[in-house]
Amino acid sequence: MTTPRPAAATARSSQLKSVSLREQAREAVRTRIVLGQIEPGQVESVINVAAELGVSVTPVREAIMDLANLGMVEVIRNRGFRVPILTDHDLEEIYRLRTMLEVPAMTEVVEALDGAAVPQFRRLAEQITEAARQGDLHTFLDADRQFHLGLLELLGNRRLVATVGQLRDQARMEGLQKLADLGELTQSGEEHIAIVDAIEAGDGELTADLMRKHLVHSRGIWAGRAEGDS
Repeated sequence: MTTPRPAAATARSSQLKSVSLREQAREAVRTRIVLGQIEPGQVESVINVAAELGVSVTPVREAIMDLANLGMVEVIRNRGFRVPILTDHDLEEIYRLRTMLEVPAMTEVVEALDGAAVPQFRRLAEQITEAARQGDLHTFLDADRQFHLGLLELLGNRRLVATVGQLRDQARMEGLQKLADLGELTQSGEEHIAIVDAIEAGDGELTADLMRKHLVHSRGIWAGRAEGDS
């Protein structure tokens, strides 16, 4: 005979499912924003987004509030939400902040690893490169996020990871599809492999320099153009 589950356990189970749906909605909307699939400046309906995602309004509304707290959207009372328009100056600020944080952090990562192999990051780098070749932008963005934030997590500084994660979310990659179509996104993927090679070689100076060049290239991607090192 099956023992009835306590009401509290059932409630907890339902709550976990609700949170999971909220997280899935948040990631789906986040990706659309970063890829420029939600037009900046236009008011979007939560009801319409929920219908597109095939879920109820509640998890989407909660996801939008999460994204508003991250500065990715502005909530418009009784109307929906709006993605802020970013100027070239905004993107330049994001690029410079990420450079100030991530480049010196790579030197610390190399010192902490002391030449140890990092197969998990090599797999991610290869996944990013293959996704770039295939034009799979969703996989590209997801693996790229895991790669960059995962390396920073090795330093055990939660605030650093959160700050860089928020800066990534505030940038736009509207030019990603264009560069993928032109076959120019693969270089970005291969840059991740070079970073892993430098980390495993224990060369902190080279790793930092490669990260700086990679961020310069990424700055161009945000603007929808191939941008060389400066």
